[in-house]
Formats: sequence, C-alpha cells, structure tokens
Amino acid sequence: MAKKAATSDTQANGLRALPSVAALLADPAIRAATSLSPAGLTELLQGIVGEERAALLGGRPSTRAEIRERVLAEVTRFERPRLLPVINATGVIIHTNLGRAPVSAETAAALASAAMGSVALEIDAETNQRGGRMREVSDLMRVLTGAEATLVVNNNAAAILLVLSAVAAGRSVILSRGEAVEIGGGFRIPDVLRQSGATLVEVGTTNRTYARDYAAAVDVGTAALLKVHPSNFKVMGFTHAATVEELAEIATTHGVPVIDDQGSGALLSTTPFGLRSEPTIGDSIRSGAAIVTASGDKLLGGPQAGLILGKRDLVERIAAHPLARAVRADKSCLAGIAQTLRHYADGTAVQRVPVWRMIAATPQEVRDRAERLCGQLSQRSRVLPVDSTVGGGALPGETLPSSALALETSQLDGDSADALARRLRTGRTPVFGRIDGDRVLLDLRTVLPEDDEALLAAVEAVLAPHASPQL
Repeated sequence: MAKKAATSDTQANGLRALPSVAALLADPAIRAATSLSPAGLTELLQGIVGEERAALLGGRPSTRAEIRERVLAEVTRFERPRLLPVINATGVIIHTNLGRAPVSAETAAALASAAMGSVALEIDAETNQRGGRMREVSDLMRVLTGAEATLVVNNNAAAILLVLSAVAAGRSVILSRGEAVEIGGGFRIPDVLRQSGATLVEVGTTNRTYARDYAAAVDVGTAALLKVHPSNFKVMGFTHAATVEELAEIATTHGVPVIDDQGSGALLSTTPFGLRSEPTIGDSIRSGAAIVTASGDKLLGGPQAGLILGKRDLVERIAAHPLARAVRADKSCLAGIAQTLRHYADGTAVQRVPVWRMIAATPQEVRDRAERLCGQLSQRSRVLPVDSTVGGGALPGETLPSSALALETSQLDGDSADALARRLRTGRTPVFGRIDGDRVLLDLRTVLPEDDEALLAAVEAVLAPHASPQL
C-alpha cells in the first residue's frame, strides 16, 4: 500500500512538473523556430504534452528539458518539407523508396504547368463539348504501340483491379500458378482477383506452365486469360511459360480476351544496353493481347500512373466502370505522361528520359565522372567498380557495370559506415548511397551528370570536419 501511495505521489509531482501549453507557447526559442500559426502551434503542443502525460503515467517520465528539446525538434521538423529532392547514389536506377523514376525536365515542366492553371482537360476547344481527357495519351500510344485506345489511372495496381472488375466480375480468370505473385507492399494477384469479384483458376505448376494448360481450363464461365509479369523475381532452370501469342490463339478460339499485366511499361528494347530482353508494350499488343496494363513510372520513365491499353471496345467498357472515376489520373499526371511519350515519339527518349539516360551510360562514361569527382575530394575517396541494378520490379537480377565513390570510414576519424551514411542522408542536400562493410559507396550510374556538382558539395560538407588522410 505504501509503495502504491509513493508511486501515486511521484506521478502527481510529475504531472505538476509537466510544462503547460501556455508556457511552451511563450518560449521565445520555440516561437522563433516555427512559422506555424498560433492555432497550429497550439494544436501541435497539445498533442506533445498529451503524449508526455500518457508516457509519465505509464512509467516513462521525461524531464522539462527533454520535453522542451522534443518540442523544438518537432516544430523544426514542420519547417522542412519531407519530400525534398535527394540524390540517388544507391546504384538502383528505379528506386521505389526514393520515388521510382525521375522525370525529364520537359516532363517536370509539363506537370507543373498543368498544376498551376486551368487546362482543357475534358472539353474540346473547337466544339466546346465535353470529352477528350485521354485523347492525347491515346493518340501517342497508338503511334508508339498500336493500341487502339488508352486509359490512364493512378498506378498499375489500380489498373489491374479496374480491368478485372470491369471484365471478369462474377466469372473466372485463368492464370499460371507461377504468376500468382506478390509484389511490393503485400500486393498479391490472387487477392486482387478476389477483390474484383473474379474467381481465380490456377493452371500449370510454379516453374512450368504450357498453353495447353490454359486451353484445358477454359469453360463457359471463363472471362479472360491473364498473364502477369513476375516483377521483382525470376525463376531459373527447368522452366516454361506460355507466350502472349500462344494465349491469344486460345483466346480467339474461345472468344475471351487475353489480359497481359506487362508491368514495367517498357517502350524500348533493353537488349542494346546489355540487359536481357524485356517485353515491350508494343510487343504485347502485336502478339494479340486485348488489354495490356503497365506502370508509367518504371521503364516508361514518367510520373506514377497505371496504363490500360488495347482494344477500343474493351478500354471503353473499362472506362465506363464506376471504379474508373475513383482511380483515374489527374490533369498533371496526364500532362506528364503525354510529355514523356513525346520523347519516345520524337526519338529522344534515350537522351531525355532519366531512366534511359542512366541505363544507356557506358561504363567508361560513368568511371570518368567518378574519377573526376574523386580527384576533387582531396584523396578522401577512391573509385571502385560496382554493379548497378534497374530496380523498381523491372529486370530482376540484371545488372550494369558501374563505378562508385568509396568513402572508407576507417580513414575518417573512425566514423562508422552507418553514421557516415546517416550524415549524408540528413545533409542540406540529402545523398542516399549504400553501405559495404566499413565504407559508403556512392554509385555514379544513378546520379545524373548535371547533379555531379551538387553531389560533390554534399560529400565535401559531410567530410569537412575530418582530416584528409591518404587511402
């Protein structure tokens, strides 16, 4: 009993010692650290004091000084937007955690221009009649892939869900067992099928599925044959997969469509760049897929989007589904996708689209840049050969030879690699690299040449407190 009373007294004393919201509001350092309105700052402080009160009652008290420091940290955090530009020196070209594909300067300008004012989004200037949201993208995609019509939604997951909901709800969809995959964030194809109202019919085995397996499973309840890109993994060895062309023959015989979740959004062949062949959207359309879905922010190299392309009657049917309005792309996304497609239409994609610029850079070009930057770091780094990856669920296992600046932490006053990497990430210009033993590697393939000077300045700022030993 005495122990409980003592605990109660301690908590009561702690509660009395908690700084009030009014006292924190009156603190000059706190007021000077934020541009939040008085009402906004009050709301933030009330939340922090409430959390500290709960922590104290739970046996985890903080001192007044600790609470003040927390408040200063929280209000300062509000002054810096979280989605600031960073330098991707990880060696992963399409880095999901860093926003996937960077876009071209022209695409960024198109995105901003559309966002800043009114655009003729769903109105025809000549007739003054409603319509035309997807017209520009559809026209460009028809030229680039042969697709009769295109619908743009907010991402490829939404594209798959919408297509299956519109085409297969209440019926069955045939899919290879080896393509019933899970991709990032726990997104599972079987779950999407169930959510759409379709029934999954798995055929074949994990490693080998033949066209005859699909043909044997078709019945009166079949709505479509579905093919899914493996995204972020590959099966090697004793394998076989039916082609879109083989599935199209079966589909024509039975009067059902082939839906090809092509995934990566490739419009260019990958083999000229030393990568294995990745099916393009055009390949799939020409092979007989009635509907193709793909991402806009992977190998297409545009803003985040989901693309639904193919036969006009099916695309129009999908566009008329109630879910289509919930997931459709906005004006900025459409402007960005259209401008990205124009780079392909005029033949400048390899020179303009950052993803393709990174893929197309020769090993010597990357090494020359790394050597130049290394020479300006007063021998605090050295150049190492490394391998870059495409990333973003495209071309799993494929690598490109590259060069990296290696910052050897053993030569920098004993700083750990984790600590140095953190300082790079949290600097004025955040730099994300990768840790390799006791060193931090900054891969130049995933840094655009125009960002070299910013990278150099960011690294110099982090290394400034250290001596410049010989490596």
